[in-house]
Amino acid sequence: MYIRNGIAYAGEEAPILKVNGVRPLENHKLWLRFNTGEARIFDFTPLLSMPAFAPLADMSVFRCVYIDYGVPVWNDGDIDIAPETLYEQSVPAGGAVGA
Repeated sequence: MYIRNGIAYAGEEAPILKVNGVRPLENHKLWLRFNTGEARIFDFTPLLSMPAFAPLADMSVFRCVYIDYGVPVWNDGDIDIAPETLYEQSVPAGGAVGA
């Protein structure tokens, strides 16, 4: 049990998921290290057709990813993606850290 904002909840409080390492890979993939210690690979290709992520189709823009408060961002923060989405839709890196 845990209490947040005066409300009691059953179970354990899930930690806030953050990205603390990111590396752009070929073919619009990201290598990610989460605050859980896990390394995962996220394929951005399916999202590139969405208007919000269309600028990332340009690999020179995609490679400029950086972390801002635990969230991967591009274009001075104009483009970002939630760590939860990255985690849920990624696969374990299996030790791959190549750039």
